[in-house]
Amino acid sequence: MGLVADTSAVVAIERGGDLERTLAGFGGEPLVVPAIVYAELLAGVSLTGDPVRAAERRAKVAAVAAAFPIVEFGRVFAERWAEIVGAFRVSGTPISSNDAQVAATALGLGFGVLVGPADEAHFRRVPGLIVHVLSLR
Repeated sequence: MGLVADTSAVVAIERGGDLERTLAGFGGEPLVVPAIVYAELLAGVSLTGDPVRAAERRAKVAAVAAAFPIVEFGRVFAERWAEIVGAFRVSGTPISSNDAQVAATALGLGFGVLVGPADEAHFRRVPGLIVHVLSLR
């Protein structure tokens, strides 16, 4: 089984981890980045007020895009997204649209989701989704 990286995992690796060493703990499982996570990372670049910091962030986002496949959000994932969003809204505990896209991508691929060290408990409420919490030890 592969892993779909949530933004929280990518940011945690960017801030404090050695990418290769961190991912070695997952037994060589393939890691992909959903298009929405790539978009969130790019938004972080555009929100940086300091041009030097923005350039550093842009380089890190480019490194992520070069290292891991970016998975487009297509019809199969959209159908999963609709199921997830609908179920969460009916239960009265909405999930963000972006996180629903991450979960839908993982389920559509038959992958788990990798979240940052602070965890993202709402992913655990998605039926059938396996959640891995990143450890930066």
